[in-house]
Amino acid sequence: MRPTWTEYFMNIAQVVATRSNCSRRHVGAIVVHDKRIISTGYNGTPKGYPNCSDGGCDRCNSNSHSGEGLEDCLCIHAEENAIIQAAYHGTSCKDSILYCTLSPCIHCSKTIINAGITQVIYKEEYIIVQPTLDLLDKCGIKCEKYVEL
Repeated sequence: MRPTWTEYFMNIAQVVATRSNCSRRHVGAIVVHDKRIISTGYNGTPKGYPNCSDGGCDRCNSNSHSGEGLEDCLCIHAEENAIIQAAYHGTSCKDSILYCTLSPCIHCSKTIINAGITQVIYKEEYIIVQPTLDLLDKCGIKCEKYVEL
């Protein structure tokens, strides 16, 4: 059976997540404009820095609880990486949709808003979700949780 567009793009975001080098969580994101993927991103350390899995990020290699010690994390989130990659290659994210395997954090939400993305579809909920949803809503960004059929 042929997948819906949402199923199709979420499945691709899940494959993108497999490239993550984070030792704690693998997250993938894709930016789509007019049913065309314009960028992908996954979470991990910055280009040229040792991967989390190689000891690059002390926070990711610690016993910190989810949502704690974030100021010590060196990883770039999947959403940020997807937006950064689009910019790096000269592609606008304006009026696009972001598909992500995890709901965005508050910081990524601010980036999503200013990048001109108009909709976010996510699969799993991050531990801190309500302030993010409120911010996206106040800024006119449609945000919805993906539910597998």
